[in-house]
Amino acid sequence: MMNTNKCGNILLVDTDSASIEVLAAILSKENHKVSQACDGESAIDFIENNDVDVLIADVRIQAPNGSEIFTYIKTKHPDIPVIIISSYGTVDSAVHAITEGAFYYFLKPPDYLKLRKIVAKAVEVRHLNKLVIESQLKGTEEKDFRFIGRSLEIRKVMRIIETIADSECNVLITGETGTGKELVARQLHAYSKRCANEFVPVNCAAIPKDLLEAELFGYEKGAFTGAIAARTGRFEKASGGVLFLDEIGDFAVGLQAKLLRVLEDKEIERLGSNKSRRADFRLICATNTDLKGKVASGEFRTDLFYRINVVNINLPPLWKRRDDLVQLAEMFLQDFCKRERKKLCFTDATLKRFLGYAWPGNVRQLRNVVERGVAMAQGELFDLEHLPPEVKDISGNAAVLSEIKPLWRLETEAIQKALRTFDGNISQTARSLGISRKSLYKRIKENQVINIS
Repeated sequence: MMNTNKCGNILLVDTDSASIEVLAAILSKENHKVSQACDGESAIDFIENNDVDVLIADVRIQAPNGSEIFTYIKTKHPDIPVIIISSYGTVDSAVHAITEGAFYYFLKPPDYLKLRKIVAKAVEVRHLNKLVIESQLKGTEEKDFRFIGRSLEIRKVMRIIETIADSECNVLITGETGTGKELVARQLHAYSKRCANEFVPVNCAAIPKDLLEAELFGYEKGAFTGAIAARTGRFEKASGGVLFLDEIGDFAVGLQAKLLRVLEDKEIERLGSNKSRRADFRLICATNTDLKGKVASGEFRTDLFYRINVVNINLPPLWKRRDDLVQLAEMFLQDFCKRERKKLCFTDATLKRFLGYAWPGNVRQLRNVVERGVAMAQGELFDLEHLPPEVKDISGNAAVLSEIKPLWRLETEAIQKALRTFDGNISQTARSLGISRKSLYKRIKENQVINIS
């Protein structure tokens, strides 16, 4: 799916002038625009004032060092891929970089052929991220969501998106209200070969059931009382692109049969017409209800359920994404501060409260809370006083979950500790963990742990 011919703006940060000149020459030959910085402060200043697609930084540069710059990027500019490079390769530094979200980790001198390929892939990822962000500006109620995160649940979702983006298969996105279902649909569209054509969203719950058919199929002039002119339906409008049916569980049973026929024939007839029209769209549906339960009760057709549920993407609630919560909050803070022309930072007490709240409204609620706080704050701190009462005064079902670590993190920490204990020896590490070498390799790959022996 990746096209490795795109050129990007690369920032190299290193105190080793010889090393940086070699990297600059190699990447310039690939038609990348290469800029250089010799210390952390000038690097951060450059990033704040220029469009950077990929950052390549040595972890041993002057303060703020490479690790601190990496943390800064992940907090303030999470869409920029970061490649870490170092002369002092250790298991600790590699594991820390990868588990914290680095795009790749190289030892000096790097394999330059591999470096070129990794940089090209990073540039492509950055360009795709830009497409997603641009697509969010087209009017969706979730337009300010960026699908980011490094929790195990979100990494699984991202892998599915990348795997099936160019497929023609139908997709069903499930999850609670506010988890970002439309954003995932838009990201699938932006990454796909249909991205040049329209993404057509339809909120099935917001359109009266007696009008939904006309909205989807379109109609001819005089088809019914009030049809004073012909109108193109959403099926036709989405032809060549993607049709997103949000809250598909609200589809009336009678209309479900008609949708099934459209999916089978890829043709529709406008109301009041007997002329067939092509409707070649990819279908992505979403629901926050239990569709299997509706199938069992006869409210949803079994054949349609299996037709739309070729691939299921289930979005976790925000309370299961504690590792993503601060990153999301910082991103929203940056966006709203830019809009309101303010400079704010969260206090430790605010972030602790965020981590201790259950977030029943998920990411959408977090966004609204941050927006409110930015509007209310007068100084430079976003503090507890700027939170709405339901978040500021935690009680009842809003359980404190901040001390709970996700299983994938506990597993990653155990692998890291064993690798350090046995100096990267895979056989001894696997034996100490009570698993096979094959199983250890699989867990290292899944949890993005790098072994440097």
